[in-house]
Amino acid sequence: MMAQQVCTFSLASSTFGVPVSLVQEVIRWLEITPVPLAPAAVSGMLNLRGQIVTAIDMRRRLELAERQAGESPMHVVVRTAEGPVSLLVDDVGDVLEVDADAIESAPETIAGRARAMVAGVYQLPDRLLLILDVGKAADLSDQQERASRALGA
Repeated sequence: MMAQQVCTFSLASSTFGVPVSLVQEVIRWLEITPVPLAPAAVSGMLNLRGQIVTAIDMRRRLELAERQAGESPMHVVVRTAEGPVSLLVDDVGDVLEVDADAIESAPETIAGRARAMVAGVYQLPDRLLLILDVGKAADLSDQQERASRALGA
């Protein structure tokens, strides 16, 4: 058994996880500065001890329903090839140790944009854990192309 530690978080009714090795930190809530003309999934930028970090709303990124008014998301700051990115999630769960050999490919039932971002699934005793591909979740090139087309560029 090859164990892998995964930081879990919830979005809507789903449980997601990212490898702990890619998580820089987890933060309750920090003020976000909006960025004009940014892709829809970008909530804005935040200043993390002098480092400017893009905040991506994972509900928008995965095409899920918007958060209720007054619900503050949490930041899961992950390391990417382009630098740290904050994934805005509903709630952060536990760090779980999963059997890497038991991670299966994403089932056909995962629809829409989420399908490309889910690297695999792991069966927990009471629910399915969706393993997020951090690189694909943070890569907003698909949204920038769509925004350019919408603007007629």
